[in-house]
Amino acid sequence: MMQDNCGSVSVTEAGQARLCPLQAALVTRPSVESYDDFGRVTLSLFRFIAAAYATGASDCWEAAYRFADEAPGIADSPLLVARVAALVRILRSGRPCQLCFMPPSCRRLSKDEAELMRLLAVARGSQAGELESAVCQFVGNENETVTTRAVNALAVC
Repeated sequence: MMQDNCGSVSVTEAGQARLCPLQAALVTRPSVESYDDFGRVTLSLFRFIAAAYATGASDCWEAAYRFADEAPGIADSPLLVARVAALVRILRSGRPCQLCFMPPSCRRLSKDEAELMRLLAVARGSQAGELESAVCQFVGNENETVTTRAVNALAVC
């Protein structure tokens, strides 16, 4: 196996290119465009709120509320922001490591964001017992009940 000049793509002896592990992981992760309007709005709110916690800047909170106010199809934007913030707070308190969020303008999703969007999709679906199992895998048993309630509340917002 050989590497090209930049070292990011390996080439087999047969001349077929293979992606490096990081590129392969990025290709398999969903992008923002793969979600419906509600999912995209919610993902942006996750990112604004995460930025607010990371920087301590109140502008990030204002951006979250403004973004939700301007999003089409959102009947109660302050409630949506509050439910996203509640879920972020629950997750921050119950995990041994920090959640990883991308900047609001990024088209790709981090592993944590992809998992949160999966939880939201499960909650919005009709599989009754599947959400508890998915939440338990993501947060463990400590905050399973409160996290499940928060995801369900967000899903019906």
